[in-house]
Amino acid sequence: MASRMRIRLHFADGAFIGPGKADLMRLIVETGSISAAGRRMQMSYKRAWSLVDELNSMFAEPLVRASRGGAQGGGARLTPTGIEVLATYETLMAEARRGASGAIARLEALRRAPAPPPPPEPPAEPPSEPPSEP
Repeated sequence: MASRMRIRLHFADGAFIGPGKADLMRLIVETGSISAAGRRMQMSYKRAWSLVDELNSMFAEPLVRASRGGAQGGGARLTPTGIEVLATYETLMAEARRGASGAIARLEALRRAPAPPPPPEPPAEPPSEPPSEP
């Protein structure tokens, strides 16, 4: 497995944005739904909404707008600020990967070789049949 880098940006007030929140925002764009995005990430409806609330309170303007369900069905979308925040986070990640690629390659070269996998177990012997009676 290749090395990977994950960045979580912590703001001075303790709020943060990282890969999980960015993935949730991407999936809201893709699915048009907070609950569907949460399901795709294998998180509860409550957890997905909690993260959206965090995102909406972190910036000067909300990042996600949701409309209630009903006959027309509900939905969610990123606001223009949400689109800008997601794009900026993705730019940050791309620039960090490019900038760190040499250091990552050096760290990989200095690592110990992974241990080889253990040999496969021999197949179990079938149980012997009891002797037949005459």
